[in-house]
Amino acid sequence: MSSAFRTIKLTDPRFERDGLRHVTVKSAALGQRADLSLFLPVEGRGVSDLPVVILLHGVYGSHWSWALNAGAHLTAARMIAAGEIPPLVLAMPSDGLWGDGSAYLPHLEQDFEKWIVEEVPLAAAEASELVSTESSLFIAGLSMGGFGALRLGAKFGERFGGISAHSSITKLEHLEDFVEESIDCYQAVEKEPNVLSAILQYRNILPPLRFDCGEQDSLLMANRDLHRALEEAEIAHSYQEFPGGHEWPYWEAHLEESLRFFGAQL
Repeated sequence: MSSAFRTIKLTDPRFERDGLRHVTVKSAALGQRADLSLFLPVEGRGVSDLPVVILLHGVYGSHWSWALNAGAHLTAARMIAAGEIPPLVLAMPSDGLWGDGSAYLPHLEQDFEKWIVEEVPLAAAEASELVSTESSLFIAGLSMGGFGALRLGAKFGERFGGISAHSSITKLEHLEDFVEESIDCYQAVEKEPNVLSAILQYRNILPPLRFDCGEQDSLLMANRDLHRALEEAEIAHSYQEFPGGHEWPYWEAHLEESLRFFGAQL
């Protein structure tokens, strides 16, 4: 079987812990090596097409962020063991490591969108016998990763069985508060990308959608605005607010909402 990648490197199973496997591939979309971490549940052994949840990190982060800042793999393992959700794989890629954050957008010379939507599922399938090209896909993220999940989940709705986002940036200009790079750099391929326009444009293929935000989060008003706009457009979705700010304890606690939501779609 030929590989979708020129090179792919996996961690040695002898040194893997808590179901985590780390993967590095040569990405054609990025023109460089790129990393992802996988959570592979023991309950999935013997199954070749487990559902895959792609978890997107925020600015400054990388493929290890969800696991080592929020224990995402431990949350998934606990919920699977308790029967709260069916066995599933977490695929936690880097955003491509452009600047302070790529926003998961196609740039002129590197396609961070294609890396996530096309190459990450292929890398997961090559890196684990629990995943195949027939595996159901779901997408979630936090902050910049929420922007990516909402936008990519809408644009490529035929590929995903559900979308969930936490504390999301909803418009590209919100990134100005977080990154050093000029926003103009992000608009080289797609003019003024934002979550609402993507959802409205692709509403006919929109998969089940939920998002939430902390009541002390600086992005709260933007998320409320998105919620109201979706209500006015009569687009089905679920929106929740919880105590907390733009911080890892919030995302660690509320990843459960995403996983339960995806489990319900299965």
